[in-house]
Amino acid sequence: MFVSFEGIEGAGKTCALKVLADHLQRQGLDPLVTREPGGTYLGRGLRSILLDARTRHLSPRAELFLFLADRAQHVAEVIVPALEAGQIVLCDRYVDSTLAYQGHGRGIDVEWLRTACLSATDGLMPDLTLLLDLPVNCGLGRAGQRNREEGTVISEGRFDAESIRFHEQVRQGYRILAEEEPDRIAVVDASQPLDDVGMQCISAFTKCQQRMGRG
Repeated sequence: MFVSFEGIEGAGKTCALKVLADHLQRQGLDPLVTREPGGTYLGRGLRSILLDARTRHLSPRAELFLFLADRAQHVAEVIVPALEAGQIVLCDRYVDSTLAYQGHGRGIDVEWLRTACLSATDGLMPDLTLLLDLPVNCGLGRAGQRNREEGTVISEGRFDAESIRFHEQVRQGYRILAEEEPDRIAVVDASQPLDDVGMQCISAFTKCQQRMGRG
């Protein structure tokens, strides 16, 4: 199974992913945990460009193609081999991030983006996407605090510095995507305590597993 985690800045994707990974490990499974950008050697270099607040003049299309290059390599080098080996793959961000951020946020045509993403991934889409949803102000507050604590305000703060309007458009974009694909995208209320968020993620994963006949 291939599971992606999505949401605005500070939604808690990484924490929720860890909860599900720990749950699977307790069941004797060995999930592959990865992320975008940065799941490969190439991706780590691209991540340092894409998330650095000093890269503020990057054009929307340059940004897009760097993300797509990261994803193409990530799929070929990491995700597909793991799936072929029978592993469960848990990925922090994937195609829906591009549709929400570069599409609804930056204003690039969403249908054109779908085609570009399908080309980069050779058509590979998650079996389940967990969309962690919460108000923008709450998410940005969390993200800002995390970056201050970790000393990454500059190195990983580029998207945090975008306008409130941009982040609202991204959040709305995610909601539209969830409405379009309710069978794949499960919306989780990320304003709840982490234990409750984790339980919703585990429940959605179990339902997907059963639907696919793997429960």
